[in-house]
Amino acid sequence: MQLSRESNGYVGFSWYRCWGILVKEFIQLKRDRLTFAMIVAIPLLQLLLFGYAINTDPKHLPTAVISADSSTFTRSFLSGMRNAAYFDIQERILNEESAYKALQNGQVQFVISIPAGFTKKLLRGEKPSLLLEADATDPVAVGNAVAAVEKIAQAVIKRDLRGSLGELAVQSKPLYNVIAHKLYNPENITSYNIVPGLMGTILTMTLVMMTAVAITRERERGTMENLLSMPVNSVEVIFGKIIPYVFIGFIQAAIILLTSKVLFNVPFLGNLTVLFTVSVLFIVGNLMLGITISSFAKNQLQAMQMAVFVQLPSVFLSGFMFPFRGMPGWAQTIGNFLPVTYFIRAARGILLKGNGWVELWPNFWPLVVFSAVMMIIGVKCYRKTLD
Repeated sequence: MQLSRESNGYVGFSWYRCWGILVKEFIQLKRDRLTFAMIVAIPLLQLLLFGYAINTDPKHLPTAVISADSSTFTRSFLSGMRNAAYFDIQERILNEESAYKALQNGQVQFVISIPAGFTKKLLRGEKPSLLLEADATDPVAVGNAVAAVEKIAQAVIKRDLRGSLGELAVQSKPLYNVIAHKLYNPENITSYNIVPGLMGTILTMTLVMMTAVAITRERERGTMENLLSMPVNSVEVIFGKIIPYVFIGFIQAAIILLTSKVLFNVPFLGNLTVLFTVSVLFIVGNLMLGITISSFAKNQLQAMQMAVFVQLPSVFLSGFMFPFRGMPGWAQTIGNFLPVTYFIRAARGILLKGNGWVELWPNFWPLVVFSAVMMIIGVKCYRKTLD
């Protein structure tokens, strides 16, 4: 095909040359297996997460019971709650202090208190009360369950009122009250729940992305040889690269907390020094994850793709956007391997519950392990780069 040139010197359009560029791009995509894998994996991952893992109406929520009255009615009530599928009654607690600690530590989502003399007052028509305490740091997780309790209670009691007690069953008024206390977020303000989670996801997305291109950027700019020729070891290089980003992450965390207090009036019930200590540990772990990704990736594009692949589960499976206990078992297992899951729990516990180190320990030690493992892997991967 004869080439035609315009007056300004540019070559005119040719489908033949366009076809050659198209073929070249497909060949490059074929060679870049990671990009092709991401093209297939990311849509599949999103479909699996949205199709199977996401559930805004969680069931089988861990529930503890304080029962000072044991009768046919109370046993039927607890049995009805089990059958309703919202509540997984796991244990009986002897006192209110133990119940408060269980809610504060996140061991249970609900505590049901049945007072002494409940059955006697019920049969006398005195309309006794049951107390349902809920950990409402995530309002979506408890909303439907709390709404279902009163219906369950009335249905179960009326079923058991037979014979001479049948007159009570036909009364139009409720036979007893169900008092629901939504602890830590009684007004169901979503910003109280979202802001601590947003802090974790923002730090994950930005910090992993920043350090994911740290090593690959050196290669692409041609400065890797200069770095390798310096009289520094791998630990010194890694610390020198991540320390500036630690300050960046610290500033991001401070901006998020300040904005959440000024604009959304999020309560700060706990010690901010404890929160920032946990945040620094979380920041270091994410930075080391980015360094590890950077060591494996061949270029910045691959590093960005791998970072995005890590970030998707961190957003959807950490309990940030959707109730963690509403996910199926396999999704919760994956979520339990994500550091952001423990950071979000710790941040919500500090801000909304006023948790200290004792209550934070179940969510603190996984962050320590994650940061240590990422540090070891990052150093070894960089040493491999030196070799």
